[in-house]
Amino acid sequence: MPDRQFNRKLTAILSADVEGYSRLMSLDDAETVNTLKFYREKISHRVQTHRGRVIDSPGDNILAEFISAVDAVQCALEIQDEIKKYNAALPDDRNMVFRIGVNLGDVIADGDRIYGDGVNIAARLEGLATGGGLCISGNTYEQIQNKVPVGCEFIGNQAVKNIPNPVPAYRIWKDPDATACMVNLTPLQKSKKTVLTVMAAVVILLVGGTVLMKYSPLSTSPPPGDDTARLLGNLSPAKPSIAVLPFANLSNDIDQEYFSDGLTQDIITDLSKFRELAVTASTTVFKYKGKTPNIKELGNELNVKYILEGSVQKAGDQVRINAQLIDTTSGNHIWADRFNRPIEDIFDMQDEIIETTVRKLAVKVGQSERALAMRKSTGNLDAYDYYLKAYHHFYQRTHDGNIEARKLFQKAIALDPNYAAAYVGLAKVRTWAVNMGMTEFPNAALNEALDLAKKAVQLDDSNAGARGELGYIYMRFGKYDLAKSELQKAIDLNPNDWVSYRLMGAVMLYSGNPDKSLEWYNQVLEFDPYISPGSYMNIGIAHYLKGDNDEAIHWLTQAATKWPTFLGSHILLASIYGQTGQMDLAAAEKAEILSISPFFKLDFYGQAYQNPAHREKIVAGLRKAGLD
Repeated sequence: MPDRQFNRKLTAILSADVEGYSRLMSLDDAETVNTLKFYREKISHRVQTHRGRVIDSPGDNILAEFISAVDAVQCALEIQDEIKKYNAALPDDRNMVFRIGVNLGDVIADGDRIYGDGVNIAARLEGLATGGGLCISGNTYEQIQNKVPVGCEFIGNQAVKNIPNPVPAYRIWKDPDATACMVNLTPLQKSKKTVLTVMAAVVILLVGGTVLMKYSPLSTSPPPGDDTARLLGNLSPAKPSIAVLPFANLSNDIDQEYFSDGLTQDIITDLSKFRELAVTASTTVFKYKGKTPNIKELGNELNVKYILEGSVQKAGDQVRINAQLIDTTSGNHIWADRFNRPIEDIFDMQDEIIETTVRKLAVKVGQSERALAMRKSTGNLDAYDYYLKAYHHFYQRTHDGNIEARKLFQKAIALDPNYAAAYVGLAKVRTWAVNMGMTEFPNAALNEALDLAKKAVQLDDSNAGARGELGYIYMRFGKYDLAKSELQKAIDLNPNDWVSYRLMGAVMLYSGNPDKSLEWYNQVLEFDPYISPGSYMNIGIAHYLKGDNDEAIHWLTQAATKWPTFLGSHILLASIYGQTGQMDLAAAEKAEILSISPFFKLDFYGQAYQNPAHREKIVAGLRKAGLD
């Protein structure tokens, strides 16, 4: 065969395919082909407007090249926007969602075709993109940085098929306000940066247990089953006990869900401020959202005497709220009412619901306590609306949700610079970004959160949420005395603030007092039984440090079973098995640890323990388990 001299060139390659194409074909192959042909025409037109050309389109795939990375990325973003608009007119099960990868690479040009690793990498990046999303290579990102307004998430150096060297990869999306790229490295990404990130995550994990898994009201974590009774025994609250079920959204508009959820949260928060009431945590009650449980059974399940439930319908400048208070032992309605007023009366309606509920439960309330409970953080309805929407996005616990929440909290603050609760929300957004590896500058983000929490306290020193968030951030910095002080203030202001109880349990544990830690977790479980894996782990650590290995193994095994990829549980189990000579079990846990975090090193472990003896006990067990 004669030698040929091929032309080489540097080009930007776009590779796209349809997510779930086989499923669509199995549903209706003719309709799927027609839809694909229509979308191909739209994509081809977009490619041409950005000075590109479609090279090939086998099956559900489309391959195109551009003379610049900027053109390729701008085109990809516009394609996804356009596809989303067309999908909105289709039934959900007929949506055709594309994944797109873009790479800037050297290729061989042969007539109208191109070949080489540059093309292969684009195809592999496409496979790393989420449905409706875009993944680009590191060299592409270098070209578009500061030229295309995008948010981005660095997902590490990816080992891809048939490519000898790992490829730096970024997931990107439209975001004109983005300031820095988030980092989301998986444990298997083999680079020096990965080692540091994984080790930092271990340190963060052990700074408070609840740090990585601090659940939102929308959490669906499994219930602890018999573990609650194991820790607490038979509970019988001395105070009138109440759970507020999520108010139903009757607006026939899913976009109004934030309003009904926000109203529920506000009512829970306000009722929680009354010392003579025991109020079930929002993390627990939101698990019943959209369900219609039997009231008597629910009373037994939640160990509460009363249920407050209702519905919300918001239309234009009017809002209608139905509320009813039910005795769970008899199923009888104690009180029910309907409010139909202009939206500007929303705070007055909330106050009437709170006042009536407290009065019907015959709770003794002093004037100062009443004033504190009814105190509102803003009178600006637009700011309040942004605030509710922000939390709705925040509770999605996604990078996109976090970004949107940040923008909305900032808008609320712009409308009302004295809105303390909005500063608290913004602080939560920044700490969550740190916890989830969503920022390249975690120290800066954590310091920003600290300033925001301090600002909230300065604006409203009676805001329990502000005090609790400040305490949490102090805990992250290892300032345990300051953390205890702020968390105690939060609990004094809101005796049912179960998040602060959990954090206090973590602070007590890592500052060297496992007995006190268990006392706090004991109280948490009374009205917030759906605790996180971090709390399970902390309870296990507390028992281990007290010398109760069997009880520690029970809690940690439960955590490892329910959340198998939660690293901390396996670390502690390996230590206990190593210390007690159960070497087969220790070896199994060691294997779990290294599968989750291949670069685990003892040097980085447990820096949050204030008592060196506590850290050394755990580390000694890990050494016996074969870890170093």
